[in-house]
Amino acid sequence: MQPTGFAHWLVVMIETFAALFLLLLVLLVVVIGVVWLVDRNQTSNSVLRNFPVIGHFRYWFLHLGEFFRQYLYSSDREELPFNRAQRTWVYRAAKNVDNTNAFGSTRDLRGEGVPFFVNAPFPALGEKHVDPLPVTLGPYSREPYSHAAFFNISAMSFGALSAPAVRALSHGAKKAGIWMDTGEGGLAPYHLEGGCDIIFEIGTAKYGVRTPDGKLDDKKLLDICAHPQVKMVSIKLGQGAKPGMGGLLPAAKVTPEIAAIRGIPVGEDSQSPNRHLDIGNVQELMDSIQHIRELTGKPVGFKAVFGGVDWIADLCDEVSRRGIESAPDFIIVDGSEGGTGAAPQTLMEGVGLPLHEALPALVDLLVVKGLRERVKVICSGKCITAYDVAWALSMGADFVNSARGFMLALGCIQSLQCNRNTCPTGITTQNPKLQRGLVVADKRERVANYATNVMHEVGIIAHSCGVDEPRQLNRNHCRIVGDDGISVPLVKLYPYPVVPRAATQA
Repeated sequence: MQPTGFAHWLVVMIETFAALFLLLLVLLVVVIGVVWLVDRNQTSNSVLRNFPVIGHFRYWFLHLGEFFRQYLYSSDREELPFNRAQRTWVYRAAKNVDNTNAFGSTRDLRGEGVPFFVNAPFPALGEKHVDPLPVTLGPYSREPYSHAAFFNISAMSFGALSAPAVRALSHGAKKAGIWMDTGEGGLAPYHLEGGCDIIFEIGTAKYGVRTPDGKLDDKKLLDICAHPQVKMVSIKLGQGAKPGMGGLLPAAKVTPEIAAIRGIPVGEDSQSPNRHLDIGNVQELMDSIQHIRELTGKPVGFKAVFGGVDWIADLCDEVSRRGIESAPDFIIVDGSEGGTGAAPQTLMEGVGLPLHEALPALVDLLVVKGLRERVKVICSGKCITAYDVAWALSMGADFVNSARGFMLALGCIQSLQCNRNTCPTGITTQNPKLQRGLVVADKRERVANYATNVMHEVGIIAHSCGVDEPRQLNRNHCRIVGDDGISVPLVKLYPYPVVPRAATQA
């Protein structure tokens, strides 16, 4: 008896699926056979030659390990560049939720290099934190810039970041009262959208202010600095993750919009020169600073990663010859632990001084040369928590910049996809489908919350140490754990320099 109706169609479906299953099984066997033959006879990979087919699982597990180790295998304090405890602190600060802990810290307080702060026996009554006071940069420029917030957004280019990410940072920065550095990729409308203060960075390729042959276009720079939001200009000599190498924007990220803003061809790798074509020594750097300051009226400084500070001593001597007004208005010192979208591992891990060496070396040299008050010091390099920032202020920084901290506030999950245009959170990709995951209205609040909470908690540390303002923290207020588990005062590791009488009089 033949089946009818529903039973007939059920039989047809079962037979069809059975046939498809058999077909897929045959195809699978064929594919495995082909892969086995290819693996067995290739000569470039020993594992696949000895273990055809199953050897591929090793590479799949290696790839998947990047994503799963932070959830399944690593403890809270193990990972780099930022461990789970650090990321969780940032996430909670960005969400403005309770950031208190119970029972005890999971941080090893006896680990070498751990900083902690020396509380005063009788701190002032009243508020449990203290607020920062404004600091003026560029007193000899036509438009000096006074800014109170000591924690700000470091250089990140539009192109390396997506448009939604830049927009969220701009709006969040405005709400928190902090500045935003454009990075070397030029000024995009998204930087201006939120109304925050802007530091315009001129990279070695002079994106956004370049002539066709890569020189500085004064008119384009004047047009950019005509925006009242643009408060200062920073000349980028180098950055911590890739000293001696210019920035790289992969072709996949060079959209027509980004190409127009930067002044480069569409869809081609954008590689900056390893230094400015017109800046090959200290004298030429000083000339550029003076030219841009006179042209724009804005405070002008530079950003560098240090391999030593002898050349800064030469710069200070040049300032003495030219006059105090010729000095850079600020120096941004970037530690070798700084991040980037793409850099050779060799440069990222093996070149340049880390911030804990470069920052005190710069501050102390400026003190010795009598320029510490004239030249403001801004630092960047893996400072994402309140005690990181408080350490930098204790060491002598006037301001602390952070890039990856604000990326985490935007929702970064440290998936290490920044250089592949496949960022799963929409932060470092130009793929519209992935950018859709970043909702500006939500993330701008998190950016503002993060900055506000970092500065608030640094204020708590300052209050506990008995000072009236976070920038009054000094090397006597911080101790560092040594390799024997015993802490020593920061001032003992980095003693304040003896100031020559001539420098004191200057």
